[in-house]
This record gives sequence, structure tokens and C-alpha cells, in this order.
Amino acid sequence: MPRNQFQRMFFAFATVIITVHAYVFYSLYVVNGTALMELHHTNSVIAAIRTQGGVYMFGQYMPIWSVIITEFILAYCLEIFMGSPLSFKLASRIFDPRRNHPMIFESAIICATVGLMCPAMSFIAALLYYPYYEGFQFITLLANWLKLVCFNFPFAYFTQLFFIQPFVRRIFKLVFYADIKKREEESHAIEAYGEKIKPTNETEAISDIIKRMDEIKEDLEHEMNRINKR
Repeated sequence: MPRNQFQRMFFAFATVIITVHAYVFYSLYVVNGTALMELHHTNSVIAAIRTQGGVYMFGQYMPIWSVIITEFILAYCLEIFMGSPLSFKLASRIFDPRRNHPMIFESAIICATVGLMCPAMSFIAALLYYPYYEGFQFITLLANWLKLVCFNFPFAYFTQLFFIQPFVRRIFKLVFYADIKKREEESHAIEAYGEKIKPTNETEAISDIIKRMDEIKEDLEHEMNRINKR
């Protein structure tokens, strides 16, 4: 898990850049690919996109690379300011990072992130890809948003849980291998002397708080038992 702001930004960057490319492919090829080929009478999606002059966005046709950059900037900002911090808080309400297995807690964070980011990004996509040439109606926008959520949520859930997040975490461990190893060595050395480790991230902070609460509870129980014996 990321331990400082730079690592958190790197983790979010790797996650978003893979996710955006996957979503663009999913949207163009899986969801709209057949319709595009039938509309322009082509044998491939790329040929259909070239025929129509790009991908429809903001009421005009834009090249695929500009669509990817636009979605990346929006998704990265959402992940940094909303997805990452809120998903951790939501997961912490249900699971105990100290008592539960790390895989369970990380899976809960992934599920919470999908639950937050999928509706948010689907709403942004509904705005970006709205057919403004037909006029604007708020009811149509909501209908398009709900349709996109239905399309995107299953894809987001399974790809994030089973493919993207495990892959990103593997990359993260390779990039920050030295820092992770150093932290583990320091942790073992400090614990060997019976000293407590100062928390360096939210997960460790919550675990440390829970440990202290348990220690206080045990001390109170011992004190109550000692008083009762008198």
C-alpha cells in the first residue's frame, strides 16, 4: 500500500492510465463497435471511426488520443480527491485493517472505489458524449447516465478486482521494492525490541488506534477485577 503522497499519486496514475485505455476500448469496440460498423458500412471499428472523423465528444468529432487524455485528466482528479480517500473510509467502516486479512481489506477498498468512481465517471461520460445536436434535455441525460452505469459497472467491478488492481499492485511493489523492503526490515527490528512503530499511513494509523483501544480495555478489565477481589 502507498505510504506517502508521492506513492499515492503514482498508484492512482498507474490505475487510471490503465483503466482509461480499457474503458475507451470497451466503449468503442464492445458497446458501440457493431453499431459504428453498421452505420458506416465498414469491416472494422477503426475504419468506422476514421470514416466519421473521430470519436464524438463535446458535440464534435475528436481524435481518439484527445478522448483518452480528456478522460484521463478527469478520472485522475476524481481518483485523487474522491475515489481514493473516500473508498478507504468506507472500507474501514466495515472491516478492521488489523483483524481482517489484508486481501479482504484491499478487496473492500477496490469495491468501494468502483462504487464511487463508476457512477461519477459515467455521469461525466453522459455529459461528454451527449448528442447536443438534438438539443439538451435533463431527462435524456439521466437516462443516458443510468444506461452507462449499467454497461460500465460489471466491467469496472470484474476488471478492477481481478485484473487491473492486482497488476497495478504488482507494478507498485516492483517500483518501490527498496522502500517496502526497508520498511519491513525496520518494522521487524523495532518489534524485536518490543517497541511500537509509529504509523506512516491511514491503514497503520487505524490499526494503531485499535490496538491502543484494546490495550486500554484490557487494563480497565484488570483494574475492575482487582477492585472486585477486594
